[in-house]
Amino acid sequence: MTEKMFTIGKIINTHGIHGEVKVMRITDFEERFAVGETVYAVKEDGKQVELVITAHRIHKGYDLIFFKGFGTINEVEHLKGTQLKITEGQLTELGENEFYYHEIIGCDVYTVDGGVLGEIKEILSPGANDVWVVKQPGGKDILIPYISDVVIEIDVKAQNVVIEPMEGLLD
Repeated sequence: MTEKMFTIGKIINTHGIHGEVKVMRITDFEERFAVGETVYAVKEDGKQVELVITAHRIHKGYDLIFFKGFGTINEVEHLKGTQLKITEGQLTELGENEFYYHEIIGCDVYTVDGGVLGEIKEILSPGANDVWVVKQPGGKDILIPYISDVVIEIDVKAQNVVIEPMEGLLD
C-alpha cells in the first residue's frame, strides 16, 4: 500500500531559465520548503517525481524553488501544474489544540444544543483567523470563524466539531 500524501503547494510556472519553479503554497509550514527537504511532484495521471530542494526564496508572495538535478527551464517545464506533496511520515507532530486541515475537513458540525449543521468541506484563510465552510444538507454553505468564542470542541478522532453560534451566524 502506498503511503498517504498531503498537498503542500502547486507548481504554477517556471521562473527564469535556470530551472527555478514558482509555487503557490498551500501550507502554513515554512519548513516544508527548506533546503534538503524532499517533496513529490504529482501529476494528474498519478505519476510522481521525487524532488530534493536545493534553494528556496519568496518573491511577490510565491515560493521560488530549485530542485537537485534540474538546472534549466527545459528540465522543469514538465512539472508545471503538478501538485507538490509530502508523505504522511513527513508530517510534523502538532501541539495540543493544533490541527491539520485534512483532520478538520470532513468533520460534522453540531451546535451546543445538539443541532446538526452539516460537514466542513473547505477551510479559508482570509486573514486574522481561518474560516470553515460548512455544507448544509439541502441548504447554503455556512461560514464558521475559527475563534474560541465560536468553536467550543473539536474531536478529530470522532470527526465532530461543536460550535456556539454567535448572533447572526446562522441567518
